[in-house]
Amino acid sequence: MQIASTWILMRRGINEIVRVPGAAIPGVLAPTIFMVGLTAVFGNLTQLTGFTTDSYISFLIPVSLLQGAGFTGAATGVNLARDVELGWFDRLLLAPPPRYVLLAGTVLSASLRSLIPIVLLLIVGFAIGAHWPGFDGLLIAIFCASSFSSVMACYASGIALRFKTQSAGILMQTFTFIAVLFTPAYAPQELLTGWLATVAKYNPVTQILEAVRQGFVGEVTWDGTWPGLVALAGLGLAMVLFALRQMQRTSE
Repeated sequence: MQIASTWILMRRGINEIVRVPGAAIPGVLAPTIFMVGLTAVFGNLTQLTGFTTDSYISFLIPVSLLQGAGFTGAATGVNLARDVELGWFDRLLLAPPPRYVLLAGTVLSASLRSLIPIVLLLIVGFAIGAHWPGFDGLLIAIFCASSFSSVMACYASGIALRFKTQSAGILMQTFTFIAVLFTPAYAPQELLTGWLATVAKYNPVTQILEAVRQGFVGEVTWDGTWPGLVALAGLGLAMVLFALRQMQRTSE
């Protein structure tokens, strides 16, 4: 029953894109504009001593992948807040499946929906000169980005259940944006200075970004991959517990 219920909820989330294709536009448009615009403006940063690649678009495309996936996850929370406002989620809470099944269906739908911005961003990136990361690097990038979408979906779901209004969407989107921004997003860690260097060093999303980036700016290695996987697992556990706690409070 749990698997069937998870699949039904996941399919419902995916159907929203089929019925309202425009809902996928924000998760694609904003990261694409950032990627193309910042490459045009800051592309010569690669000439700085210590920069890790001669292609700024290759350095930047992993940031856009995480942004696109993260925004998709945050949008899932907005959709959940809408369901709470309409009373549909209250009916789900009365259903037999455990609470974690309700969360799993929502989160997995976000992971699959994130493939839309991921694929489109990769197409645009390769079209304007991003390095081919190899099949192993591409698979790691897609896996980490889609998993990051699930992590952000858990966070956004918790916020939706806490505030029970779509107006909380700004908290979901802002947290996602900041989590990616306060990393070595636009320059290598070694070139950052001041407070940003300190925050980026200890931000767990930095490890995820570096795992996604490695194939685009160098070779794919296990040493470059496992810290990102650990960061994803740690953040995922924290956000799942947060979302389940808020769900429990909703049903009390």
